[in-house]
Amino acid sequence: MTASVPEQGPSPAQGSAPHTGDDPVAPLLQIAHRPTLGRRLVSWSSRPPGRLYLPACAVIGLVLLYEDSVPGGHLPAFVLGMGGGTVLAAMGALRLGIAMGVARPMVRRYWMRWIAAPLVAAAAIVLSLADVPLQGRVASSAEQLLEVRATADGSTTIPMNGDWAGLYPLTSVGVLGDGTTLYGVQGAGLLDRSGLAYSTEPLEEGVFVSGHGNRVYEHITDDWYSWTEY
Repeated sequence: MTASVPEQGPSPAQGSAPHTGDDPVAPLLQIAHRPTLGRRLVSWSSRPPGRLYLPACAVIGLVLLYEDSVPGGHLPAFVLGMGGGTVLAAMGALRLGIAMGVARPMVRRYWMRWIAAPLVAAAAIVLSLADVPLQGRVASSAEQLLEVRATADGSTTIPMNGDWAGLYPLTSVGVLGDGTTLYGVQGAGLLDRSGLAYSTEPLEEGVFVSGHGNRVYEHITDDWYSWTEY
């Protein structure tokens, strides 16, 4: 009889490679290495403000300065500036608070980038409180506004249909009986209509002036005022 030769399995040198696709542990390892929300937040906060945050702060600062340069304010710019500024301020405070707790050396190392956003906010606030945007825009437009005044008289209000005089788009221009010139400015006013006024005689501020209807004036610079209609 011929002896049967037993079948031999693959030698150790020829062992088959593991099938990773069938390994039930692999998905668990992938999940275990995914960062949690807390880790992502700490990682984000540990990095100094950079390419998106600081330019966003600068844009919001410019929007607020533009809003202040319009007599009586500008509603779309006000909503965008205040809303965006609030969001950015909350993000900055959260980020700095976490960074001071877990990555204080990074704050000290990149301190210029950390203080850049507060400096932008402080500059915008100081310029707005000093009325620099409004005074500068009016002063730059004064010559062209006076040229438009020369075309008006006391008999009627002339529609301007958004034509520009200096840096302001005008809706109308008219002269009152005492010589005060009223300019309607397109988009001016938060809740009530506003515009510019020119008078060589001082106008009372914060009160209704006799013969001027339901308008209240605020002095800007030289002979220029802003008016708001209530």
